[in-house]
Amino acid sequence: MAGVEGRVTLVTGAGRGIGRVTTQLLSERGARVMATARSESELASLGTDYIAADLGTIEGCEKVVLETRQRLGSIEVFICNHGIGSAEEKVIWEQDPTLWEKTLDINLNGPFHLSRLITADMVKQKYGRVVYTSSTAGELAEPHCAAYNSSKHGLLGLMRSVALDCGPHGVTSNAVLPGWVHTEMAEKSAIAEAQERGITRDEVWRDRATLYPAGRVVTPEEVATVIGFLAAEESSGVSGEAIKVALGGVW
Repeated sequence: MAGVEGRVTLVTGAGRGIGRVTTQLLSERGARVMATARSESELASLGTDYIAADLGTIEGCEKVVLETRQRLGSIEVFICNHGIGSAEEKVIWEQDPTLWEKTLDINLNGPFHLSRLITADMVKQKYGRVVYTSSTAGELAEPHCAAYNSSKHGLLGLMRSVALDCGPHGVTSNAVLPGWVHTEMAEKSAIAEAQERGITRDEVWRDRATLYPAGRVVTPEEVATVIGFLAAEESSGVSGEAIKVALGGVW
């Protein structure tokens, strides 16, 4: 099984949470990983090649792709995992337009620009694996999360467009849709929800756990394992799919 061994792989949002665990998993499996995120200190502790950049800008996206090509070669596996959450969002009539723009820039526009740049090489080399981290909110919207919901729904449209456009050239494109995962981003939303509801952060997490038959939330490792499969050569028969990693709790 060839998996990802030797493949030039870009992982975004690699400094923490799902992205960090995914970077470690793919590195252990022999991929030549370039990790990127905004925080250089978090990236430096990974032990892989890295580039600190703001993927909410075209310039940041171009920088990451260009430097990866120069240092490792053309990208063969693209794990688009970066994003921001919904902790600062409000009901739609109170939503801050600036927050809307920021969320869409990071969660959707950045993935588009990276996909545009990276898939050009994949099509030329007749091989590629693209995996996006969306959310169960990409299919089932959450209240007072207009920007996050919209960006994660849009990410699925982007994923399917890449699958259709690039499929004839040996490139697959899929998305994972995690449920609640105990990451720093989710912790911020838990704190905001606790303050709004007048309960503790632990109570918020207990409520989240009740959404799933297993009585717990998903782990970053469980999401990374699915990403690892979709990133591998053996996943060639799977493309255009939105795969929930949510313990059977969201249908």
